[in-house]
Amino acid sequence: MPRIPRRYAVHLHLSGGQTESVNFPTLEAFQQWYGGVLTAAASDTFVNVPIAELEGEYLVVRPSSVIGIRVEPQYGSIDD
Repeated sequence: MPRIPRRYAVHLHLSGGQTESVNFPTLEAFQQWYGGVLTAAASDTFVNVPIAELEGEYLVVRPSSVIGIRVEPQYGSIDD
């Protein structure tokens, strides 16, 4: 039986050297956000990145400042 991740940690690598991590409940939710917000927005406008742990709060970044994205499935049952 294949293991199913309980969430996906998405690490955004920014041009200033910072790395920010946000979580998405499913890979499809991340792909929908990525395709609908990050790639569709103009590179100099701000876009919202949802923070799953905090309802109604967002990380705000410019798409041009995101130089890399790492998606990591998380399988554990206890939050860090």
